[in-house]
Amino acid sequence: MDAPDTELKKELKATLQARSELGAEYESALVESFLEKVEQRLDGTLDRRVRRHLAEQQISVARGARTPQLPLGNFGERFGFGIISMILAIPLSAIGVANAGIEGLVVAWLGIVGVNIVQAAHSGRVFRRRENERRTTSDWED
Repeated sequence: MDAPDTELKKELKATLQARSELGAEYESALVESFLEKVEQRLDGTLDRRVRRHLAEQQISVARGARTPQLPLGNFGERFGFGIISMILAIPLSAIGVANAGIEGLVVAWLGIVGVNIVQAAHSGRVFRRRENERRTTSDWED
């Protein structure tokens, strides 16, 4: 456990002790004060992550890479696209079967799969190499 986590634990213990001494009427002020400290800690962590990412991009460009690596699309975007394509697959399958039989069903599903492949390729999931390094250090550390 690193020092900043120990500091937050001490702050939480002090906040809880102050609440027990001062009573419930000061609870909201004490909680707000503690949450403000946690928010400052998270902001600092986010700033370090952004600086690290920008530095990695600059190093990559300086070493002659074609373009800086773009981060993969977020999980919600990919998950949402998959859910929507599955929801639309039901009526598309029905229309394909009603108009052209099994061939229409195959064409509808080839279109659905094609659209999902294009979306995955656009977000870099299909043709991008996997990262060789996995981060093993904590993001809380400097």
